[in-house]
Amino acid sequence: MTDHVRFYRKPFQIIRADLRVFLIINAIVFGFFILGLVAAMVFPELGAQKAASLEADGTNGMVRSLFENPWLFALVILAVNLFSAAAAWIVLPSLIVPFAAIPLFAYKAFTLGSGLFPTTEMAAVGWIPHSLTALIEFHAYSILVFGAYLLGRSWLRPATIGAPTRRQGYLRGLGQFGWLGLLALGWFIVGAIWEAYSLRYLVHPLSELLL
Repeated sequence: MTDHVRFYRKPFQIIRADLRVFLIINAIVFGFFILGLVAAMVFPELGAQKAASLEADGTNGMVRSLFENPWLFALVILAVNLFSAAAAWIVLPSLIVPFAAIPLFAYKAFTLGSGLFPTTEMAAVGWIPHSLTALIEFHAYSILVFGAYLLGRSWLRPATIGAPTRRQGYLRGLGQFGWLGLLALGWFIVGAIWEAYSLRYLVHPLSELLL
């Protein structure tokens, strides 16, 4: 097997080795995201508060200013997903506290869901392409949370990864986390490009057709 083929297959081998856990973590991440959507549907003030905060902190203004340049818009989306969500809520906490990413990102997924629930007809139309964005991005988040789980397990139970000490277990688990991080990065890039271009070129034609 050539080195580049091994490079691409390694993250999938890690996932297949613990596929049941990976599926459970996907269920947790997507489940809390859906709970957030349902909560915003039952309590509309949740979505309204989030929309007001995005307007107040300038997020919506920044989005409008980048709307005409999809590539720059995609770069900003990618940076936000990587640093404001992935790094802050999954990667960094897991390097310090075993399994911290699981409850932390469950909460984050809930807040993202409650903030993304469409509150206007135009937003509802936007959710037609944006539902694919959510699927891609939350799959990437699930991969990272799974990597955080493997790191925590290797750290506390080094024998599960064939390490004699917790220090070596941590380092080997960190290696697995890194491989999965590369896979997640690929999904984040795809999601950012799709989100930027779908918002720029699909939402307006769909709104003219459906509204």
